[in-house]
Amino acid sequence: MSAAEVRVQRVDYRAPADRAALFALLDAYAQDPMGGGESLADEVKARLCDDLARLPSAASFIAWIGDEAVGLVNSFEGYSTFKARPLLNVHDIVVLPAQRGRGIGQALLGACEAHARERGCCKLTLEVLSGNRRALRSYEGFGFAPYMLDPAEGSALLMQKWL
Repeated sequence: MSAAEVRVQRVDYRAPADRAALFALLDAYAQDPMGGGESLADEVKARLCDDLARLPSAASFIAWIGDEAVGLVNSFEGYSTFKARPLLNVHDIVVLPAQRGRGIGQALLGACEAHARERGCCKLTLEVLSGNRRALRSYEGFGFAPYMLDPAEGSALLMQKWL
């Protein structure tokens, strides 16, 4: 596959074809062990694109090969208080299993980076499961590195508390 075969486009959350592709790809990710292993809830599917359309910080991109949607990245703009500039967080990234290892993830990350640069962001951030070696290699190949201020204090950890 050549890079010319992959077309990455920003999602129009109101366009039926983009909505259908986003749902299908995100649901495939949700069902994957790295996404939790369960399909998206019907209430999520009913609200997601309308909610994203109302969030000016949201930007999603779909990778297409011909008419087939093969990858998705959802990102959200945040803010770096240490740099006093926006940042872009890569929140979800998925490439269909049959398409992995073909540069699609790198193309999606490239779209995020271009968007971040257009927005004046100082950095890209993302989270990844420590056991997801394939994704880690991909992200490191794109230039991501663990977040660390002082090596003696270690790397940052992502934590959560469900509300």
